[in-house]
Amino acid sequence: MRTFGVEEELLIADPVDGMPLPLAAGILDIAAQPHMNTASYPEAGDSLKSEFKQEQIEVNSRPCRTAAELRDEIRLGRALADSAARTLGARVAALATPPEFHATPTLGNQRYATMGTEFGLISREQLTCGFHVHVAIESPDEGVGVLDRMRQWLPVLLALSANSPFWMGSDTGFASYRTQIWNRWPTAGPMDVFGSSEGYRAVLANLLGTGVPLDEGMIYFDARLSRGHPTVELRIADVCLYAEDALTIAVIARALVETAATQWRKGEPPSDALTSLLRMANWRSSRFGINDQLVHPMDHRPYPAADVAGALLRHVRGALTKSGDLALARSGVAKILRRGTGERLQRQAYNRRLRLSDVVSAAIASTHEYGERSSAGLLSH
Repeated sequence: MRTFGVEEELLIADPVDGMPLPLAAGILDIAAQPHMNTASYPEAGDSLKSEFKQEQIEVNSRPCRTAAELRDEIRLGRALADSAARTLGARVAALATPPEFHATPTLGNQRYATMGTEFGLISREQLTCGFHVHVAIESPDEGVGVLDRMRQWLPVLLALSANSPFWMGSDTGFASYRTQIWNRWPTAGPMDVFGSSEGYRAVLANLLGTGVPLDEGMIYFDARLSRGHPTVELRIADVCLYAEDALTIAVIARALVETAATQWRKGEPPSDALTSLLRMANWRSSRFGINDQLVHPMDHRPYPAADVAGALLRHVRGALTKSGDLALARSGVAKILRRGTGERLQRQAYNRRLRLSDVVSAAIASTHEYGERSSAGLLSH
């Protein structure tokens, strides 16, 4: 069974007024202290990483073989980040964009500072939080075969994760406005079929040759080969408000990789879908989430979101059965379709009193609804 793991980018926020707080460096310092390491998570400090903005923190899971292992990693990772944030008077929330935000300079390491200078307002406004799933591969050739054969299914994962309706104090009308902000980067979005690992490297070399991306780390495809791990990295999703939704998307992502790898080994050709059509699918998923029609990956026409989600589950059914995750994926998708993604809770919270601070408060509670006990235990050390 392929190992898999996740990276969750979480917003650091004031629990009273909901504004983002630039406390990442302080959170990392606290997480590195010996008392934060526990028997269940001895690498507590190593699991947290700084990100592009000081108002966000990244939580990295360890590689897992089962969904049960990954569920524990997601919950504990959120609790660890929140425990450190609480000592500074802040909380962390799984929000893909902050409801209220003013453009800020990019601090931290020299690379991020250079990006801030080079990309201007794009970088100053780039406070977005994504959800990345890493799935193990046997070789770069297999990895590129996977990228080529799952690309048309990725917009469905975006719809199932949509969690960013607010931006700069306004309801954008989008379910995932993070997608619109993120796609300002010149390398973001879907890509053409690569054909081989050599073809993949040639595309990267040509992009870097333009002098626009600073380095390979700025290759922001919806899915890519990881630079530091033998994995395929699926990067299209918003960070999920609910931990259980993150788990659902992760197990489906692993099944997508396994399904695509099987097709590659059998010599089945990838879809010839135009990248421009995939951009339309991404846009519709960003705009409506699961609340309207999505572009079907097979004929690229709009269908009800439930029908497209069902097609995704059928596509990966064999892999989900093999990993023992079929029931979990089915029930998880059914729950998302029934109660909505994080964007729905955010709008419901806002509509009660028309206060964006209420959105953040509700998001904090939902982010940690499975983690409060663990968080309290960590604080008691």
